[in-house]
Amino acid sequence: MGIKTRSVAAPATNRTLKRIRAVGGVAAAVAAAVVLSAAPASASGDYSGLSTVAGSDGFANDWNDEGILSTTRHASSNATCLWQKILWADGKLAWDDIDGVFGPGTREATKKWQQEWVNGTADGIVGKATFTEAGKSLRDTDGNGSVDTYRGTEGRSFLVSRTADGDYTFYDWAGEKRIAGYNYLTCI
Repeated sequence: MGIKTRSVAAPATNRTLKRIRAVGGVAAAVAAAVVLSAAPASASGDYSGLSTVAGSDGFANDWNDEGILSTTRHASSNATCLWQKILWADGKLAWDDIDGVFGPGTREATKKWQQEWVNGTADGIVGKATFTEAGKSLRDTDGNGSVDTYRGTEGRSFLVSRTADGDYTFYDWAGEKRIAGYNYLTCI
């Protein structure tokens, strides 16, 4: 790990550079330890380094590696808006409850959805198994080979698509196309 320094008054000595490198290494180790110790046990399999709900190639397995949505993880985000639309399409959430905030109502609706669709614990946290199961309802209704719809179980569907970069998009309340990002909320 090399650190480039510039001094106006005098060039840095070897001893100064070694001290800077040592302090930088210790700081990096402390930062890594804090991040690792702060991660919950349920984060195993969490791909939340991703910035958007995304996919590539055929859409059938696009949602098999998504991040976590919960009351504490990406709780206010466009990805949560997308998830709430899924809950609406599958009859677990009212249309008026789609607000991009993963609160107690979304958590309870998620538990109900998981009880029907996911083998295992219905914990109200959207992780890999839950996203994978939801991805099975993505459809190519116009037959052009790309995803264009999420088809819910209550006769409800909504438009969803994938950009050329692989980012999933959907429409917000005003009819604006939004990217399903994990780290921002613009869908309301």
